[in-house]
Amino acid sequence: MMRDLLLLAVQLIVTLAKAARPGGVRSVIAESLLLKQQLLISRRSRRRAPPLTTIDQFVLGLMTLFVRPRRVARLAAILKPATLLRLHKALVDRKYRCLFSSAGNRRKPGPKGPTQEIIGAIVEMKLRNPRFGYQRIAEQIGHAFGVQIDKDIVRRVLSAHYRPNYPDRSGPSWLTFFAQAKDSLWSVDLFRCESILLRSQWVLVAIDVFTRRIIGIGIGIGGEYIDGQSVCRMFNQAIAGHSPPARISTDHDPLFRFHRWLANLRVIDVEEIKSVPYAPMSHPFIERLIGTIRREYLDRTLFWNSIDLHRKLDKFRAYYNPSSYCLTSLCH
Repeated sequence: MMRDLLLLAVQLIVTLAKAARPGGVRSVIAESLLLKQQLLISRRSRRRAPPLTTIDQFVLGLMTLFVRPRRVARLAAILKPATLLRLHKALVDRKYRCLFSSAGNRRKPGPKGPTQEIIGAIVEMKLRNPRFGYQRIAEQIGHAFGVQIDKDIVRRVLSAHYRPNYPDRSGPSWLTFFAQAKDSLWSVDLFRCESILLRSQWVLVAIDVFTRRIIGIGIGIGGEYIDGQSVCRMFNQAIAGHSPPARISTDHDPLFRFHRWLANLRVIDVEEIKSVPYAPMSHPFIERLIGTIRREYLDRTLFWNSIDLHRKLDKFRAYYNPSSYCLTSLCH
């Protein structure tokens, strides 16, 4: 540590006379010292992230005062793209932890949700009456306990606590059976990702179940909140230039129950097939594709806004479709 400081001090003394003259010599010298200081820090330890001392921070900050602002980013030799990606992921995790953690919600006023007795009653009623819907369960809970509860609360309680036991069935599912007919079934699903500015962007993906090709990708323009009209616009954007199939498969997301969504399917004469509730394996191809997009592309790149995201996902589709078509041809 002392040897590094002595080397820097000697180099500073030698170059003081040159820096005193007017012109661009100061910036060149500062850039040279900034790069050498980074090299000394990187050689100090074999660990991937060497610690920065107070003196290191002072020297780096002092040298940046003599460098042009647009040159600072090019002189950051230690900073790597993987560091930016890890920082972005940490900021996204922090954002959702602040929004949905129980510790942050303690200080917020408003309703605290149903009690454990109400949750147990909702789950028990659904177990004894599997055909009861959200609205009917909410009405029965209101009659039994005298508590007015919304059907959306019932839906959230059941999605978190209700796990039905389906009997073992032999043979393929309806989704697999329809997939054997070429160009007759598409799968559609939604997912959300975060921009570099931590703004949520909704993405709709349509995939051909037979060929495993990505039909199209639609990007929401409403930010973090979308409705039935936005879902219809995203779907029409994704299938633009393609003839609609006979059927599409969707999950039980409330966004696929809007009146505008159902009306849009009736207009283009497409039949909707729902997947099995609480069973992601009944929607395997689109779920695997979304995981591939996240792991192999979105987790390794950053985007600014919806236009930038759409441009990058179009490049991924151009890369993904030829390889997926070749693999499907080999399997069949």
